[in-house]
Amino acid sequence: MDSDVDGAAAASSRVPSVIARQHPGPTGSTVPLDFGPTDLLVNNAGAMLLGRIADQPVDEWERMIDINVKGLLYATRAVLPGMVARRADTIVNIGSVAGRKTFPNHAAYVGTKFAVHSMSENLREEVAETGVRVVTIAPGAVETEFLSHTSDERIKRDYQAWKESAGGALAPEEVADAIAYAYGRPRNVTIREIVFASTGQQA
Repeated sequence: MDSDVDGAAAASSRVPSVIARQHPGPTGSTVPLDFGPTDLLVNNAGAMLLGRIADQPVDEWERMIDINVKGLLYATRAVLPGMVARRADTIVNIGSVAGRKTFPNHAAYVGTKFAVHSMSENLREEVAETGVRVVTIAPGAVETEFLSHTSDERIKRDYQAWKESAGGALAPEEVADAIAYAYGRPRNVTIREIVFASTGQQA
């Protein structure tokens, strides 16, 4: 992976929780000064809690909205003024195939990912003339611990069986490669969206 992306990933481990609301100053002053100017923001924080609208706990909806939607907005707001002032830099928002189509037992999660896709494209339009690039990366199923947070054991079993029937999921490194590819394009080129999944994933 591109070394700049590696550095960004290392720095992200020191960023406070995305759920904590921040009120950035005119230059994005909520970002710790020891990071220096932010030339790449990857909005990768996310939560996937599967369930049906009729019986999924409401606090699970709220957690996904807080992390997947509000977290993206707060992090973007914290760095965007500085990016616009420099007339450069890149924001990468991690969406999902579930931000483009629906899946069983995904209603609230899909809603948050549709929000990510629409916010990302709207932001890209807002800042296009400033030189700031906005990219949406939309992977299919990825091998992460996401599923373990779902509280409904039947839904977890069904999802795992579906993933296995597709021959497995993407590796996290494959998502990182897509980020690095989009970031590494010349400054005058914006890859607006990359949608990809394991070859066996039909949906």
